Amino acid sequence: MQLIKEIVALFEANRNYANAEPMAKYMKNQFPFLGIKTPVRKALMQKFFRTSGILQSPFQEALVVALWEKEEREYQYAALDYLKRSLPKLTKNDLPLMQKLITTKSWWDTVDTLAQHPVGTIALKYPEVIPETIFAWAQSENMWLRRTAILFQLKYKAKTDEKLLYEIIKQNAHSKEFFLQKAIGWALREYSKTNPDSVKKFIMENELPKLSLREGSKYLP
Repeated sequence: MQLIKEIVALFEANRNYANAEPMAKYMKNQFPFLGIKTPVRKALMQKFFRTSGILQSPFQEALVVALWEKEEREYQYAALDYLKRSLPKLTKNDLPLMQKLITTKSWWDTVDTLAQHPVGTIALKYPEVIPETIFAWAQSENMWLRRTAILFQLKYKAKTDEKLLYEIIKQNAHSKEFFLQKAIGWALREYSKTNPDSVKKFIMENELPKLSLREGSKYLP
């Protein structure tokens, strides 16, 4: 695939062995890295978008999948860069792809971007996917799908479905999983910027993990 070759050529020319080890260590050595830091990667991807003209073409699922399959973590980040630039093109038919990405090579760095941007965008445009798919994620055996269900409304502000948010949080409130407790706190903290009284009432009336309480009440008076 020519598009992949172009990205690989750009990234390999900017491989930095000195950066690679500490970057991998920061991610708990879950994945190998090329050592390309975020500002450099974004500049390289901007060059790729400009020279390839891909942003003027229909959404390229095959490119996302091919990048996800590559070993070094920067290629998954490149896929996310492309997805974020392609949000207006996404439809409900792309949600299975998002589920595949969430459950493959899973860690907070990719899952949180997928939750807030492509999944959040699709759910806002096609709300029927919430009862059809996303609500079931909240009770999935896969922890990253559950985290996504908690976080997909993170950028919704006044458009947040408050009842849904609280229901999903209550379904996961007794989990001892750090990433779920943290997600609950993050979701509550973000929504408290829009509706602090509602979040305060919810926190007072429900039993939540200490981590979720601490994170969720950060901006409350």
